Amino acid sequence: MLVLIGIAIVVAGFVARINPLVVILVAAIATGILAAVGPSADAQSLLQAGIDTISRFGQAFNDNRYFHITWLVLPVIGLLERAGLQERARDLVTKVKAATAGRLMLIYLLVRQATSALGLTSLGGHPQMVRPLIAPMAEGAAESQHGPLTDKARFRIRGMAAGTDNIGLFFGEDIFIAIGSIVLIVGFLEQAGIRVEALHVSLWAIPTAIVAFLVHGARLLMFDRRVKKDMAAPDVAEDASEPKTGMGR
Repeated sequence: MLVLIGIAIVVAGFVARINPLVVILVAAIATGILAAVGPSADAQSLLQAGIDTISRFGQAFNDNRYFHITWLVLPVIGLLERAGLQERARDLVTKVKAATAGRLMLIYLLVRQATSALGLTSLGGHPQMVRPLIAPMAEGAAESQHGPLTDKARFRIRGMAAGTDNIGLFFGEDIFIAIGSIVLIVGFLEQAGIRVEALHVSLWAIPTAIVAFLVHGARLLMFDRRVKKDMAAPDVAEDASEPKTGMGR
């Protein structure tokens, strides 16, 4: 039962609002030490168990180092944003006269679904693509059409960009036969006594992906009119900051 102390550490750390990475690391080390030694262990055995646990962390990281290379993309994107990546993307799309926020996100939806269907799910995503490129480019396209954006219109564009990424990934990845969701569906159906092939599940995901693209694509084509309405409506942030004048009701 001592190994369950890791759960208590996680709960206490989250309640105290400590950095989640630190909390999970401490919980994992504590669980590993208590799993290796008994309740009557001395200080030397506890120290050796701690060293062995940390060495296992290092060995696991080294064995899967190629998988962790993808995480290096995040600090690279951070450096690019600091160097003005969003501004350059916004300036680039404003030079294309036919570009609108809806059309740009429609193209991204197609690319996101197609690459996810091939198993390349890491090519997109909120931190990798939406925040540094897609959202600023959509905002730039909207600004070239309607002028400076209100907060309401800007947040709506960002939300739609994030939603477009989610839809493209969700309905595209199920076409790829080696994705975890396919394995989950096949396993669940087998437990219910229904035997299906993973290839059949993947093939039947294609019509669903097509319908999802058509439905969300239509929403994106109508999205520019929604942004135009938001531009005509008063900005909530500006209304809140302006002082109220008058003699009352």
